Amino acid sequence: MAVDSAISSPLGPPACEKDAKALRFIEEMTKNCDSVQENVLSEILTQNAGVEYLQQWNLNGATDRETFKSKVPVITYEDLQPYIQRIANGDRSPILSSHPISEFLTSSGTSAGERKLMPTIAAEMDRRQKLYSLLMPVMNLYVPGLDKGKGLYFLFIKAESKTPSGLVARPVLTSYYKSQQFKTRPFDPYNVYTSPNETILCVDSFQSMYSQMLCGLIYREEVLRCGAVFASGLVRAIKFLQLNWQELAQDIESGKLSTKIIDPAVRDCVSKILKPNPDLARFVREECCEGNWEGIITRIWPNTKYLDVIVTGAMAQYIPILDYYSGNLPKTCTMYASSECYFGLNLTPMVKPSEVCYTIMPNMGYFEFIPHDPSNPVTISRDQPPHLLDLADLELGKEYELVISTYSGLCRYRVGDILQVKGFHNSAPQFKFIRRKNVLLSIDADKTDETELQSAVENASELLKEFNTTVVEYTSYGDTKTIPGHYVIYWELLIKDPTNGPTDDVLDQCCLAMEESLNSVYRQSRVADNSIGPLEIRIVQNGTFEELMDYAISRGASINQYKVPRCVSFTPIMELLDSRVVSVHFSPKAPHWTSERRF
Repeated sequence: MAVDSAISSPLGPPACEKDAKALRFIEEMTKNCDSVQENVLSEILTQNAGVEYLQQWNLNGATDRETFKSKVPVITYEDLQPYIQRIANGDRSPILSSHPISEFLTSSGTSAGERKLMPTIAAEMDRRQKLYSLLMPVMNLYVPGLDKGKGLYFLFIKAESKTPSGLVARPVLTSYYKSQQFKTRPFDPYNVYTSPNETILCVDSFQSMYSQMLCGLIYREEVLRCGAVFASGLVRAIKFLQLNWQELAQDIESGKLSTKIIDPAVRDCVSKILKPNPDLARFVREECCEGNWEGIITRIWPNTKYLDVIVTGAMAQYIPILDYYSGNLPKTCTMYASSECYFGLNLTPMVKPSEVCYTIMPNMGYFEFIPHDPSNPVTISRDQPPHLLDLADLELGKEYELVISTYSGLCRYRVGDILQVKGFHNSAPQFKFIRRKNVLLSIDADKTDETELQSAVENASELLKEFNTTVVEYTSYGDTKTIPGHYVIYWELLIKDPTNGPTDDVLDQCCLAMEESLNSVYRQSRVADNSIGPLEIRIVQNGTFEELMDYAISRGASINQYKVPRCVSFTPIMELLDSRVVSVHFSPKAPHWTSERRF
């Protein structure tokens, strides 16, 4: 559709009238960043003026920034947990929000081993949907013709639980895919999926993946883009194809769906698409039978223009394998969001992964920033609320920790994300995601910090006591060369009686003991999602960690300040560790996990 030049956007010529409206909205929000933020805070404080949490800070109806910053403390999840527990247990009084809490969104971050519960209200779904509606208008500026085909996206829901009060607790994407906004979304030629809703909404991960892959193969020539939420999800999908191509080809040849698919809704919708196609079945077999997976994405889906996956932060480790599978197709990271809040979008989605920046949309919540400088940390005290920086106050090149206040009732909440200002779009800063604060290991949605890893090592080492053996030192890394990826832990042991050292079976059990000690997100990824492989312990020679220190000192580290890194990724260090490995051990079975959580 031709678009009148009078409604063009500074971002570029829109593909259609609908896109023009979306791009104008982005311009309006980013040009008036500070005033939008001022209005958002005023709306949040007006809406929630009567709630218990805010009333204790004696705002007395004030909705201005200065009063808010001077009276309301900056908090973490642990500060909010007592209020959240009351809501979960059935207290329906206005504790955090004047609007009823509609459900809890479970965060990939954890507290005491369980997913954090983030309260949300029904109106937030519309706010999230608004951000989603901006993604394709931006993408259409860079990739023309996306209305002429489909997107092959591997999207999944996860297990949900209920709180004692009956409120649902589930991941934010599960909430979105189950919402009426997603299930009854109007037809948009720029946003057509190969996967029917029923395949996405199937809770069984095998049946969901199988049926989505089958539909993707049937529509192979119409696919213009491939994606998943995280890079790890797309890597897992290709691994699934490697393991199941023969049965998929059989279904395509016969026109009959595998008996492994037992979900009635999935069988019904896929059977309407699946017709006997011997030529396509032959093609799939020819492409897969020789075990050559280089460029498999563009070989099977030849019209794919880009991969739509998150490859920032911990997901950057999957870039090499995605390049291998796709023949170096562009990888786009379109939006920045979390369970706590949807933040913004990437206005230049076709840049290299290392150059990805997100523009925070100032209408999504009220955002503040703690300057982040490890050599000069800012002290945060509940007794004396700090004066944090606003979105409009940030400086190019500086790093900041993100703090949010939302319509759902989070006030001055530390998300834990470290961001760096890389530029500006109009008056809105554009951020590079640096990392999630304190996270050591991450393969998929899991996030394991140093304290948790230390606790897991301590619990596992209890099994060594009867052999008079202790763990002298340890470090770790996330191995994504295997599919799925898995945690690797290097142990140096002190075996006081070499004639009675721990057996291979005991060390295998140490792997399982570590896994049982890790948080519920990790264990769900291992048990239900199959997105993380068995944990591995590599025993290294005595003296290995002394060599590691010598190497660090040779590169300029201070002997007085040297600390063993609890996670490594630098190739020479990993090569040194691997050259000293004397035995390798894996968890013999999956750890315990249930969708029911402790309340």
